[in-house]
Amino acid sequence: MEILSVLALVLAVLALAFTVVALRRTQRTRGTGVEELPEDVHGLRQEVAALKREAGDALRHLAVVRYDAFGDMGGHLSWSLALLDDGGHGVVVTSIHGRSEARTYAKSVSAWTCEQQLSPEEEEAIAHARP
Repeated sequence: MEILSVLALVLAVLALAFTVVALRRTQRTRGTGVEELPEDVHGLRQEVAALKREAGDALRHLAVVRYDAFGDMGGHLSWSLALLDDGGHGVVVTSIHGRSEARTYAKSVSAWTCEQQLSPEEEEAIAHARP
């Protein structure tokens, strides 16, 4: 019985040794360079890079600030909305709600700033939209 146990242990150690040697050979021959990837993987990498470039121009940074433009009105019916791309280019739209009318304004934003004077709420909307 002891001989069988010793024999099983020796076989297990040999199997482990062969496995380690085989793994080392596989790692040496496989390599890790990008140039060894299949051609379709290179194509996919180029697609992803192109999509990232296109997404940079998308208006994907946005924030809304709601507030009361006039002290005698409640409900936060006025708002400023910033719609910007990755570079901070886009627009900030503001709607001022009064008792008898509502006015809407749009201001162009370039590199996170605006040539026109911004209200504190518009500045806050741009700041919240900035990543």
